[in-house]
Amino acid sequence: MLLRKAQHALERLAVWLAVLGALIVLVQTIWISYGVFMRYVVGKPDGTVTEATALLLFPAALLGLAFALKEDAYPKVSFLLDALGPRGRRVMVSINLFLMIVVGIFFSIAGVEATLRAYASGTASEILLWPRYLFWLPGATALVVFTAYAFIRLLVELSSSNDRGD
Repeated sequence: MLLRKAQHALERLAVWLAVLGALIVLVQTIWISYGVFMRYVVGKPDGTVTEATALLLFPAALLGLAFALKEDAYPKVSFLLDALGPRGRRVMVSINLFLMIVVGIFFSIAGVEATLRAYASGTASEILLWPRYLFWLPGATALVVFTAYAFIRLLVELSSSNDRGD
């Protein structure tokens, strides 16, 4: 019961992170369109567009990780899963989740460490002079949530296997 509550909470958080990622993409789209308009129509390029939209790519790329896992939207080789029986499928799903956790832990550590280092050093972007940790923080958060969600999903998968007597 506790696992299911944790899973549900992380799924809601995954949706909110994905919404934040979608908003960032919307901001990037508007900002890039503005930059194109200023450069080619007005003839006065905006020097901040390239750096700002580039810095926003990192969080936008990671904020949907947990949501994609929630929606089972990652590509997979389904012919192998189809060839296996129910128990074999559960084993393969468990192995896949375990691998996601291992990779997620690695990138979570790297993301959190980068965020903390950027915060401690006080570094800022070159043109905008925005603190760099603000760009690392959403990505690091997304990685930690993804890893925690994959871990909970693995625990749920293993506990449901035990409940069925597999």
